[in-house]
Amino acid sequence: MLYLLYQWLEANDYSLPLQNLLQYQTFRAGMAWATAFLVAVAMGSRFIRWMRTKQGKGQPIREDGIARHVIEKAGTPTMGGFMILAGMMVGTLLWADLTSVKVWVVIFVTASYGLLGFMDDYAKVTKQTTAGVSGKMKLFIQTLVAVLAVLALILWGQTPNEAPHLTTSVAFPVFKNLIIDLGWFYLAFGAFIIVGASNAVNLTDGLDGLAIVPVMIAAAAFGIIAYLVGNAMFANYLAVPFVPGSGELAVFCMSIIGGGMGFLWYNAPPAKIFMGDTGSLALGGSISAIAVAAKHEIVLGIIGGLFVVEALSVMIQVAYFKRTGKRIFLMAPIHHHFEKLGWAESTVVIRFWIVAIILAFIGLATLKLR
Repeated sequence: MLYLLYQWLEANDYSLPLQNLLQYQTFRAGMAWATAFLVAVAMGSRFIRWMRTKQGKGQPIREDGIARHVIEKAGTPTMGGFMILAGMMVGTLLWADLTSVKVWVVIFVTASYGLLGFMDDYAKVTKQTTAGVSGKMKLFIQTLVAVLAVLALILWGQTPNEAPHLTTSVAFPVFKNLIIDLGWFYLAFGAFIIVGASNAVNLTDGLDGLAIVPVMIAAAAFGIIAYLVGNAMFANYLAVPFVPGSGELAVFCMSIIGGGMGFLWYNAPPAKIFMGDTGSLALGGSISAIAVAAKHEIVLGIIGGLFVVEALSVMIQVAYFKRTGKRIFLMAPIHHHFEKLGWAESTVVIRFWIVAIILAFIGLATLKLR
């Protein structure tokens, strides 16, 4: 919104103090972070008290899970993801270029998945069960939203300066000229990336602070990527596809970090509130939508490798159990496996953070390894 104000002032020859700062994406990204953080922190205490009175017993805890979780985490309210989303939306709407189709597509995915997550959390809390919206219904809505988002990027996301067919192509890291145009098959590919990443983050959200910090790390990495590939000079130097307009996604990425930090203020162990599906589905969707819009879908698998492993651990466990009646992991997702091995919750969380940081650096390194 403020960027549009800057353009209007410039067009009408008006001048305000510090007006020129609004033209810089780096400045607006920093302000988006600060805005999102302040919004999330400001609403925190009151929102948590309100959620506690409305939810009563709080988020239901899996009875077949870690025994101490039933004791330690019982009564903790959920839907804390609303705090993150509020900060993200205010930060983005205030500081991003609202003429960007890419920004609106990411907002659409984030808001839609956040609403779906809210419906799931609401069903769990009101029914006091770990089963919310049916899996098939969630998957259908997620897929529909993802397909619409990718379709919008294909039809309206391309700018005049963008290379032909780039919106339907997949660029592979490390290999300089390996870009494959999938045509309309990209619609299914992009939707798969968004849906898969959203559910992977959802599965990771099982311990205090476990999901939100890797999400912020991934957002930081993709903020850098979006800014670089959206700048013709940097993209040419790094020999990566130039994606005009993707620099504005860096503003959104910084709002994710700001909102996430504001939430972590209250989610740090022992958590006063859980993000719930309201947050995890939306955050996974936002990161993956940014990766698709910035044409770094494959790199998402590296930077978000922690989420990939979490999702694979569940898939492998289920498939192996159905086939043999036995389990590979003591418990899935894999973070619970390590808890069963005797690792303290804080040990699991911090070591997973370290893994997320390493993977983010590896993902960023692919920008130069060509």
